[in-house]
Amino acid sequence: MTVDGQNYVDGAWVESESGETFAVRDPAAPSEVAGHAQASTAADTEAAVEAAAAAADAWAATPGPERGQYLRDAASRLDARAEEATETLVREEGKTRSEAAGEVGRAVDVLYYYGQKASDVGGVEKSPSGQRTNLYTKQEPIGTAGLITPWNYPVAIPTWKLAPALAAGNTAVLKPASLAPGTARIVVECLDAAGLPDGVANLVTGSGSEVGATVAEHPAVDAVSFTGSTEVGTSVARTAAADLTRVQCEMGGKNPTVVMPSADLDEAVEIVGAGAFGVTGQACTACSRAVVHADVHDAFLDGIVEYAETLSVGPGADDPDVGPQVSREELASTLEYVETGQDEGAVLETGGERLDGDGHFVSPAVFSGVEREMRIAREEIFGPVLSVIEVGSFDEAMSAANDSDYGLSASVVTQDLTEANQFVDRIESGVAKVNEKTTGLELHVPFGGYKDSSTNTYREQGDAALDFFTTTKTVYENY
Repeated sequence: MTVDGQNYVDGAWVESESGETFAVRDPAAPSEVAGHAQASTAADTEAAVEAAAAAADAWAATPGPERGQYLRDAASRLDARAEEATETLVREEGKTRSEAAGEVGRAVDVLYYYGQKASDVGGVEKSPSGQRTNLYTKQEPIGTAGLITPWNYPVAIPTWKLAPALAAGNTAVLKPASLAPGTARIVVECLDAAGLPDGVANLVTGSGSEVGATVAEHPAVDAVSFTGSTEVGTSVARTAAADLTRVQCEMGGKNPTVVMPSADLDEAVEIVGAGAFGVTGQACTACSRAVVHADVHDAFLDGIVEYAETLSVGPGADDPDVGPQVSREELASTLEYVETGQDEGAVLETGGERLDGDGHFVSPAVFSGVEREMRIAREEIFGPVLSVIEVGSFDEAMSAANDSDYGLSASVVTQDLTEANQFVDRIESGVAKVNEKTTGLELHVPFGGYKDSSTNTYREQGDAALDFFTTTKTVYENY
């Protein structure tokens, strides 16, 4: 049974002034409606921003430990609703049940983490040049934050933006992705149930052109944090910059894993396969390119093809290895890239076929014979498609890995300590991993990309998130 999801504005659950809702459909069974959300207008968004701005001073004056208690309370409530949130995520986004449960667990951990970190927001004391002087900094909230989040991690990413914003003393307006808004609403419901003051957190659903654009350009929004495509993120950054609004955009990726001759090939296949095909390849950090040394290329290719062919594909509720793509459009884009790769001369070793059934299912695809100038080697493919690129040396591998407009996450599989350290030094990527898959992030360290993967301003997660959501005041006190 579906329930029309409402917006949350100034402490109240309300309907859009448009009087309209839109259906959220199950990617595994698109004929089934998983829920509804408000088709909000610019006026709805403006009301949310105004409510957040009106609540900003009182929330900023609330002691950090008290702010943190709201987050910890919300974390325990989300944990109690974990099964419900997992089911919602599976039905709206299509993740497998195991992947969805893991993501919900991450959101709980993020709320607990920033619930504790709220007590650490403060400043530092420095030694002054003169006597009878105090010299110190104060870390203060920036004001009202606009948060625009994607569909592929529909509970983790909203939470890792919302939690540090609130912990630092900011109010917020959250615009979740229209394809999967339900889990973000559950997080806000938990904050509401925890007694969060009116106007501190607001949720508005709707299109990017109506809601997202209004958030980005509203003069009362002091900071904008966006995760999504490079094209949209660039537009958001430009819009925000017109008012000198602080902006943080994390965007696309074309992430490589380098496989060297010293690697344990079974481990290399597992690392690349999990990074490429986990979460149906629908991650900005997914491994899209395997850059493999010629000495182990053929053996690795045999292994990764076998790996892909053994993966089960099906509805997330059945907990297969690979779930559906989130929408008809995403599936069509993946299938188009599979066709493009073949037209360009790459060899489709396996997969890339739309599978029978009503859902948006595609078999995991592996290409060999991929050249660096091919589109499938350069453009982000948000689906389970892996390009294998053969190289003759470590230097050539590094050149190929860095030959991209993106620089989000990268990894190397090697048992050579020199290669491992040179990789870390030379890779043009915000995340560098050794003998690990490109996906998967710790919540207490910075996350962000280089080049077109990021606005290269502020990082997310850990203390870096608190840096984005605060500004520094330097105090000179003579006595």
